[in-house]
Amino acid sequence: MDVLIILITLLIGAAATYFAGDKLASKVATFFSLAAFGLTLYISYLQSNGVEVGFTRPWIRVPNIQLSFLADGLSLTMVLLTTALAPIIILSTFKKVQNKAKSFYGLIMLMVFAMAGTFLSGDGLLYYIFWELSLIPIYFIALIWGGGEAEARKKDVVKFFIYTFAGSLFMLVAFVYLYQKTGSFLNYHFLRLHLNGTEQFWIFFAFFIAYAIKIPIIPFHTWQANVYQKAPTAGTMLLSGIMLKMAIYSIIRWQLPIAPAPAKEYMYPLIALCIAGVIYGSILALKQQDLKKLLAYSSLAHVGLIAAGVYTLTIDGLRGAVLQMVAHGFVVVGLFYAAEIIQRRYNTTEISEMGGIRVQTPRFTSMFMILVLASVALPSTFNFVGEFEVLYSLAQTNIWFAVLGGTTIILGAFYMLRMFQQVMLGEQNTKVFADVTFGEGFVFVLIIGVLLFFGLYPKPIVNFVSPVLENIILHINTSN
Repeated sequence: MDVLIILITLLIGAAATYFAGDKLASKVATFFSLAAFGLTLYISYLQSNGVEVGFTRPWIRVPNIQLSFLADGLSLTMVLLTTALAPIIILSTFKKVQNKAKSFYGLIMLMVFAMAGTFLSGDGLLYYIFWELSLIPIYFIALIWGGGEAEARKKDVVKFFIYTFAGSLFMLVAFVYLYQKTGSFLNYHFLRLHLNGTEQFWIFFAFFIAYAIKIPIIPFHTWQANVYQKAPTAGTMLLSGIMLKMAIYSIIRWQLPIAPAPAKEYMYPLIALCIAGVIYGSILALKQQDLKKLLAYSSLAHVGLIAAGVYTLTIDGLRGAVLQMVAHGFVVVGLFYAAEIIQRRYNTTEISEMGGIRVQTPRFTSMFMILVLASVALPSTFNFVGEFEVLYSLAQTNIWFAVLGGTTIILGAFYMLRMFQQVMLGEQNTKVFADVTFGEGFVFVLIIGVLLFFGLYPKPIVNFVSPVLENIILHINTSN
């Protein structure tokens, strides 16, 4: 058995979901997403025990393109994140009836397939195809099922699509140049190249534009908040929980090993830019009166810190970034789900129209509070593990980076706890807030369970990703 079975399952799942019809679409999507998660767990188990589960076969002779899928601790960890969140995201939509359900859930499954393909691809052009393919489903999900005024939504979604697509073209040019040097698009052939300083600079720059837009890193962030706000919550979960992780993963997998010299030379400006995003995102979050926009800018701050950890070029930075990617994926999905539940009851995301919910629903309040505390990296939660290691890597590079990066904890605690106070506490709201259903509570329990378990026992993930990250660091340090 190899990793190709995961992609086949997801692709068949996307087709089966669409052809199942509107009534069965959600159930079929849930079944195939759970099947993909189970297969990913099994293949990860095989890989960790030394079984070769990668897949490489010739595909196109001219140009030389291989069907190559990597299967190591890094790629499989990201696919585990993808396939674990997919059924949770699908389950979160069950109480909200979707128009054209077969198309909605079919597009979700297609997007999950594309994102998993991006994480697994070992051939540059195949990777680029999956990277761009993931844009198509989210474009239609946000455009058709999104909220807000139709024309404004269309404008924001088109901006997001054009912006990210245009940035990716720089990456494609880099791949074409590398192909001319090697006659192959395979990742390990690129790593054997001895590029001069000028070549590495332009390759690094091309990758950086594509990834900085997708993460996003300021000043490439202007598409994010409006799209997060206007997309349906499932779309926002896919974007924030998984899709932006494609870019941070790609920095580790593609950008740094292929062009390490500029990463070393411009380490300080790169880290400074990422930390500026942490502070900028936190300040914007402080000013928000819309719950989804506040969570969007909070996400901007957190991923800025993750990217800063990657650019330290230390094992602690890379490992902390991977841990934080997984933790952030779960907590941000949980927070946006909480916002969705409130929106369903109150038909608004304006914080000023909320308050006093705790009196009516103590269970929801407790679960929401745990997610808020995890978001601000409370010790014993999963986010603390990754954030601590990232901050430690920043301290190794320059203590002031750690001090400034640590503002994400201080500012994050302030605006998240203030938001919780304004939304949940106070006198009882005149609007009735129905308590969470069994299905809604089940989704929260799954997410909180992951955050607490790996917050107390992160060893399985640490052991799984460390060998490949150590090899990447070794390659970076021994390259000219």
